[in-house]
Amino acid sequence: MERTNYCGQLNAQNIGETVTVKGWVQRRRDLGNLIFINLRDRSGIVQIVFDKETQKAQWEIADTCRSEYVLEITGKVQRRAGAANENMKTGEIEIVAQEITILNTAKTTPIEISDDARVSDELRLKYRYLDLRRPKMYHNIAMRAQITHAIRTYLNENGFLDIETPYLAKSTPEGARDYLVPSRVHQGEFYALPQSPQLMKQLLMAAGVDRYYQIVRCFRDEDLRGDRQPEFTQVDLETSFLSAQEIQTYTEGLIAKVMKDVKGIDVQLPFARMSYDEAMNRYGCDKPDTRFGMELINLNDLVKDVDFKVFTQAIEQGGQVKAINAKGAADKYSRKDIEGMQEHIKQFGARGLAWLKVEGEQLKGPIAKFFNETEQQSLMTALDAQCGDLLLFVADKKSVVAASLDALRRRLGKELGLIDNEQYNFLWIVDWPLLEYDEEQGRYTAMHHPFTLPNQEDIAKLATDPQDVRAQAYDIVLNGYELGGGSLRIYKRDVQEAMFAALGFTKESAQEQFGFLLEALDYGFPPHGGLALGLDRFAMLLAGEDNIREVIAFPKNSRAMDVMTSAPSHVSNKQLEELDLAIIPQEK
Repeated sequence: MERTNYCGQLNAQNIGETVTVKGWVQRRRDLGNLIFINLRDRSGIVQIVFDKETQKAQWEIADTCRSEYVLEITGKVQRRAGAANENMKTGEIEIVAQEITILNTAKTTPIEISDDARVSDELRLKYRYLDLRRPKMYHNIAMRAQITHAIRTYLNENGFLDIETPYLAKSTPEGARDYLVPSRVHQGEFYALPQSPQLMKQLLMAAGVDRYYQIVRCFRDEDLRGDRQPEFTQVDLETSFLSAQEIQTYTEGLIAKVMKDVKGIDVQLPFARMSYDEAMNRYGCDKPDTRFGMELINLNDLVKDVDFKVFTQAIEQGGQVKAINAKGAADKYSRKDIEGMQEHIKQFGARGLAWLKVEGEQLKGPIAKFFNETEQQSLMTALDAQCGDLLLFVADKKSVVAASLDALRRRLGKELGLIDNEQYNFLWIVDWPLLEYDEEQGRYTAMHHPFTLPNQEDIAKLATDPQDVRAQAYDIVLNGYELGGGSLRIYKRDVQEAMFAALGFTKESAQEQFGFLLEALDYGFPPHGGLALGLDRFAMLLAGEDNIREVIAFPKNSRAMDVMTSAPSHVSNKQLEELDLAIIPQEK
């Protein structure tokens, strides 16, 4: 029969109606003459009643049902005979079954279909089609759909065209490793799966499209973590003739619509802005979580002459001494706990973690003896330290100090309950450096990408002082995560060639990899710019999760494997021969 209602949408207004529902058995309770089945579909659960005295045939069928059987049930909605179940949306009512059909049976599932079940991540991913039946997972996937609907509505209403770009593209290695696809027709040659549609969307601006968007899959062969996947989705935007401020304003409008439509929250516009240098100085990172304080304090001037070589040597070698104040945390962390913090920050290159506790008007701890009374008071003033505070110090080169204290600050923010998880702090990070020096590669690399427009007054420095060039770039940050990034783009050939030269490209290598872009720049390329938002990360944050796998229907595990389908997998020799490929065993 035709379904008349979803299970979770029934309520007291339906009392007296005859309805047909379809779904899965969540739970079955046998009370002798009465059998209760909780039937579940994507909208929720409703209780079905089978009475042996009045509906023996239906009762006998219900008696054979087990968890995850697929049922079709027709019956009359009535108010619950007992007390209402306040934990269910449909807790006021139940359906007295008149007809029941078993549409399919089910074996005992390897994972429990419940939000309370404790199941390993690997098992969840192996049986993802079962994992997605859980209400929480359905909610996450449905929320993601709401987000994309709101995005499309906003962009369509503001004159953006949804245009697809190729998945089989030219390999232009700059950044993460490409996923390569061998060509059967052109043997020995390869396509690359795009890390982003960056060049294609710029060429669409050359074509006069003016405003483009795409909700697009991107691919990067890189090591994974909680907010990364080998294939991910971004909301890709590009515009012509708009300033950076105008692009940011459109982006704010898009985010405001998503927050209103999906979470019912009115966000305050415009978003706060902070320079890259200020973010690094105050928080030690370019994506700060501004929902709580505990900012990094530079102590170089204050401690440069103290009798503590760890501090003075770091300063003499061009490094920094910075500290954070964990307010009221002195009694919450033992010496052993602080040693655990020290181990935690070693992964960021820190060689040690110095600490002091404020007891009364004095500093106590392993390094207190190196500071006289005046120096102690100066430290306490600089760190706004009061009785009961825990002061944590890192002395090293600037990058190590920043990364270590950023990680420590985030950890303490969670452990001390300083973060309001109902708060959404959006923040623009602006005034970025164009380039950063990679010591391993021995050359400059792009902070964003090689097509970012330098500040006009800095273009001449590309050849002489590349480290001083600022970019017309901007990132949007939400609660300590980079939600997206963008910039104005280079639209003149001489500037793009100067950028390639600063990145270490020869004229020949630049022509080989990017010749099609350089040629396009000769044909009246308009000023343009854009932005890309990470859809997976946005959905993760709005769903209150800490891993993007929780908002992706069929993700890969931490080793970039799909354990459900066993991908990647070996292919046949015939397939390899068609591609003129061979597998060379690695030497052990």
